[in-house]
Amino acid sequence: MSLRDATRGRIDRSRSLRFSFDGRDYQGFTGDTLASALLANGVHLMGRSFKYHRPRGILAAGSEEPNALVTVVRDDARKTPNLRATQVELYDGLVAHSQNRWPSLAFDVGRVNDWLSRFFPAGFYYKTFMWPRKAWKSLYEPLIRRAAGLGVAPTRPDPDRYAQRYAHCDVLVVGGGPAGLAAALAAARMGVRVMLCDESSELGGSLLGDAAARIDGLSGPDWVQGALAELRSSAHVTVLTRTTAFGYFPHNLIGLSERLTDHLSSPSAHLPRERLWQVRARRVVLATGAIERPLVFPGNDRPGILLAGAAQTYLNRYGARVGERVVIVTADDAAYQAALDLHAAGTVIVAIADLRAEPAGELPQAARRAHLLVLPGSTVLGTEGGLRVRAVSLGDTAGVLRQFDCDALLMSGGFTPSVHLFSQSRGKLAWNEALNAFVPGESAEHERSAGACRGISDLAEVLADGASAGTAAASASSGLTERPASQFAVEAARREPGSYLGPLPAGGTPARQKSFVDWQHDVTLKDVQLAAREGFQSIEHVKRYTTTGMATDQGKTSNMNALAIVSQDLSSPIPRVGLTTFRAPYTPTTFGAFAGISRGDLFDPVRATPTHPWAQAQGAVFENVALWKRARYFPRAGEGLHAAVARECLAVRNACGIFDASTLGKIEVVGPDAAEFMNRLYVNSWSGLAPGRARYGILCREDGFIYDDGVVARLAADRFHVTTTTGGAPRVLALMEDYRQTEWPDLKVWLTSTTEQWAVIAVQGPNARRVLEPLVSEVDISAGALPHMGVARGKILGVPMLLFRVSFTGELGFEINVPADYGAAVWEGVHAAGQAHGMVAYGTETMHVLRAEKGYIIVGQDTDGTVTPDDAGLTWAIGKNKADFVGKRSLDRPSMKAPDRKQLVGLKTRGGELLEEGAQVAAKPGQKPPMELIGHVTSSYASSALKAPIALALIAAGRARLGQTLHVPMPGGDIAVEVTSPIFYDPKGERLNG
Repeated sequence: MSLRDATRGRIDRSRSLRFSFDGRDYQGFTGDTLASALLANGVHLMGRSFKYHRPRGILAAGSEEPNALVTVVRDDARKTPNLRATQVELYDGLVAHSQNRWPSLAFDVGRVNDWLSRFFPAGFYYKTFMWPRKAWKSLYEPLIRRAAGLGVAPTRPDPDRYAQRYAHCDVLVVGGGPAGLAAALAAARMGVRVMLCDESSELGGSLLGDAAARIDGLSGPDWVQGALAELRSSAHVTVLTRTTAFGYFPHNLIGLSERLTDHLSSPSAHLPRERLWQVRARRVVLATGAIERPLVFPGNDRPGILLAGAAQTYLNRYGARVGERVVIVTADDAAYQAALDLHAAGTVIVAIADLRAEPAGELPQAARRAHLLVLPGSTVLGTEGGLRVRAVSLGDTAGVLRQFDCDALLMSGGFTPSVHLFSQSRGKLAWNEALNAFVPGESAEHERSAGACRGISDLAEVLADGASAGTAAASASSGLTERPASQFAVEAARREPGSYLGPLPAGGTPARQKSFVDWQHDVTLKDVQLAAREGFQSIEHVKRYTTTGMATDQGKTSNMNALAIVSQDLSSPIPRVGLTTFRAPYTPTTFGAFAGISRGDLFDPVRATPTHPWAQAQGAVFENVALWKRARYFPRAGEGLHAAVARECLAVRNACGIFDASTLGKIEVVGPDAAEFMNRLYVNSWSGLAPGRARYGILCREDGFIYDDGVVARLAADRFHVTTTTGGAPRVLALMEDYRQTEWPDLKVWLTSTTEQWAVIAVQGPNARRVLEPLVSEVDISAGALPHMGVARGKILGVPMLLFRVSFTGELGFEINVPADYGAAVWEGVHAAGQAHGMVAYGTETMHVLRAEKGYIIVGQDTDGTVTPDDAGLTWAIGKNKADFVGKRSLDRPSMKAPDRKQLVGLKTRGGELLEEGAQVAAKPGQKPPMELIGHVTSSYASSALKAPIALALIAAGRARLGQTLHVPMPGGDIAVEVTSPIFYDPKGERLNG
């Protein structure tokens, strides 16, 4: 049966398209969606419900659709489940399948759940599957997991490419309906940068489905085309179709997901499938429209029962009639326009049941003039039909019953403003009693809402509101004087807004059919009422108990009715019951869009230093350190880890070693207020540090715990070179930027990451100076000229360098910073020159042993997020006369000075055992669980220089326990340890100044 209208719609009838649904071939046209094409072919049954497997058809025409979820298949690797048929654009050869049914859509054995539904009320899973206990793992859980979920996840890797892009604009308009177009036009005419996005393939919103309205003498679609032509002709306007604004994030950052090729029959291989936009806008205009509400009545979920506005859209935009005999039940004038349009297209309007006692606006009067049967004060008592509705029973409050045969039932309970993005922006919603809806209230961001999303329904007022919002946004973003808002000559019947929430009156007839509130999750009126009876008063608790609003549509069509039902049962006003939280994304968004190019090798890219090829050639064993590949040790023939590390350690202590430290984070802090910025961030004092000198710096969080550390050099009065731990570079830069931008925007300071611009070569050991002296020029590296913690510029092997006299080994040490492009050449030159002085290359494992011998900490290993500078024995680093720094107030709390805090100490085993890192420490031996533990081992190594194992540990009141014997419980028995100073080697630091 064909329900395609011969003349209506925006489809291209000259371009016929073939497609299949559940293995059956159909025909549609360019411009169709899968839903509209199926409707035009007389197909209403498109899915089965999640819980009861009831037959379901289309409810809506847009992204709010809860029922018609399908899987679209291009090939074995491109099977996309859970797509809304209302948004799947038709292309030639499209193959789609229904979901959640077996063996077929028409006959689904899962329907038995519906007949057994009395045993599956809301929250049944909280009360069942508890016994016998052993059955959970072997029986209940496997069955539940098999039944759970919608669609089948693809098993093969996604072969498509996904792009990502950042953009900035003055005004971002979300929504391309009448309000959005008016806002974009107004902003563009003021000359600012404008971005306009809409989730549909065409802009125009409700105007594309409105056959009666005229704007400035043009039909709605023609006016839209003129507006788009003006916008697209402007160089400072970006128009994005098929683009969903899925999230509103702080500081006007909006996430957009643009679908680029899903509508194409044979997309080019070089095109990305989707593009994720991250847009930072000075001002945002939300013109997101409103969603028509369904009505809650017995049997309201049969195929053929859908929203009145959806039927109007399918007719006027797609040329598809939803049926031949239609009954309409409404509480709003908008449904009358749908009735008039369907009537004009030849559809029999059997009756219009209006819940209102006296509908008397322009549209109801027009329906009466068209001789349509209008039944005021009527309600729906039930419906009949199997795979499609075939009759509806109408009645009044007195219980008078009339039954009408039909093949489609349209409903309208009014409109709910789409406030999802506004709510995500942390804006406060306000209850509008007249609309029975929440509308945008106080904004938290630089945002304006316009049109239907803030409760305006009259087309002329919507256009004026959009233009006003666009003008105001452009003015606020640019400082330009506002121009008078554009005026629009609108010819449209005035719609008297109406609304209805909660279950329809039953007219004294007890309901024998289920009344659904949430179509996708099969939540019924009785489920929500049961939750209220069982004591759930918060709508968030009701939501979780019943799962209403938790499906892929996030309750777009169900939330308001659920609120009203709870409100009625608790005898509490809706604002007091509350509102569920709107979370991103607005509609389901693909993992591919978020991942972008971060897949395969690019998911965790191998970042290598300039010396990596040389180290590979030397047979180095590598390890992953944060984002980097680093040489762990350099074994010689026959050596394992321990032998190689022992040899490397002794070489550094007795002669010289060379180490690649390029992975350390490096940040340039530059500007007149650079010193003040550093003073406020770090615990150290920086004002008195002279240019050409460096200092060990400690960065704390606001809670006073160590966040990162590193050497900081002052290169000039207004320039600091800050080093961070290898893994800490991104987070330290992020923290710095956060404080710079949000806490101290008055400071004149700029931050630049230079981690990959510098190759850093550490030369450590007694012979370090002898190796470098013949290689450097334009700098004196003698002990007197370049003391410990000195910094100087010069050249090495003719390459400009920044030379640090620093050490992480406790030996005489230098760190050579050269441009990364010269790193490999300089490394090889230094290594060759060092052979005459016993130089060896050493890796990270040796570095760890050498630093532990000196008691130097590794942030994240010897700290655990609860360690203060004093706990780590670094009180000396804190600027004594500083008025403030990040974490100072927290450090002054009594608990941070408690004598029993865990403190960093050294441990030596009495019997020469090597402790395990992470092992717990007890004061008393021989304990059985639960033990009284006082700390743990943070670092443990075999020291070749000391010829004994050493360990660092965090021990409660550790410094007060020096010399005491503690115990490390292990499976083989307790290991006795002596508490020592954390500095095992050269405690006076004499070797540093060699």
